[in-house]
Amino acid sequence: MKVTVLAVGKVREAPARALVDDYLGRLRRYVRAEELEVKDAAALARAVPGDAVIVALEVWGKGLSSEGLARRLEAWGTTGKGHVVFLIGGAEGIPKDVSGRASFHLSLSTLTLPHRLARILLFEQLYRAMTILRGEPYAREG
Repeated sequence: MKVTVLAVGKVREAPARALVDDYLGRLRRYVRAEELEVKDAAALARAVPGDAVIVALEVWGKGLSSEGLARRLEAWGTTGKGHVVFLIGGAEGIPKDVSGRASFHLSLSTLTLPHRLARILLFEQLYRAMTILRGEPYAREG
């Protein structure tokens, strides 16, 4: 399985960047994982691969438990070429035409989150999902 987080903007603040890098490193123990940062919505639209399962992070999307995300990630990983791309939009969100290409719309919270915090939260939850699927002790679910 390959997991890509495709996001508008860069995480520049050192503490936030360190957290993203930490969880990305942890996630890479389980799957091929990458983070791609693009400049704007137009670049986001161009960077979305056509052969992947697209998951758009939207405040109005479906909320999942950590266990639910783990099960979805497992299912998405067996679809097509096993590439799952999570989209995080910029200040204006994800363009409607790009969001419309998504297989799933995921909400991390009904709260409005800063994009850097959403990215940290997403990477942590992806890592947690992998530990849940492996039955490892990081996930204290259940």
